[in-house]
Amino acid sequence: MNKVALEIIGMSYSESQTGAYVLIMGDKNSQRRLPIVIGGNEAQSIAMGIERQKNSRPLTHDLFLNFANNFNIHLKEVVINRFREGVFYAVLVCEHLGELSMIDARPSDAIALAVRYGCPIFAYETVMDEAGIIMDDENQVMDNKEETEDTPSINAEESLQQLSEAELEDLLQTAIEDEDYEKAAQIRDELNSRK
Repeated sequence: MNKVALEIIGMSYSESQTGAYVLIMGDKNSQRRLPIVIGGNEAQSIAMGIERQKNSRPLTHDLFLNFANNFNIHLKEVVINRFREGVFYAVLVCEHLGELSMIDARPSDAIALAVRYGCPIFAYETVMDEAGIIMDDENQVMDNKEETEDTPSINAEESLQQLSEAELEDLLQTAIEDEDYEKAAQIRDELNSRK
């Protein structure tokens, strides 16, 4: 399967899920983004890994790194390999004594390890096709999230299920322009559920 090289674009607090964050992964060769909702502990661990912060005692991901290094296990790459029913899956591709092994992992844990190892992060093209969001350089963020008469909005009385696919596509484009990746991910999931 074709793999797409990813990089961490940013992370923001989730407005819809208490204690959760949205990790934005970006295709290194295009404007596609992959928003992944992760837990607060994993978000903290990823941030600490990026900033190379050390704790007085190792956190879980630091412990895994120390354990693997002690037994000469190298993390070669992380691959986000599936997206099913709104859930992402990943594998750690490890090498030990010249042999490769794949270990199932949550993407948040896999990415937390990747930033510590400095190894590449990939997603299969099929995952990007299904769950990715395309950013358009020509479409800048709209001031104050303004909407046109033709652009539907989500409010308390109107759910995504009640909108047509065309309305959802318009709403998705607006969410992307507003860089509201969490809303864009929800709309993407609704569109995918109709296929």
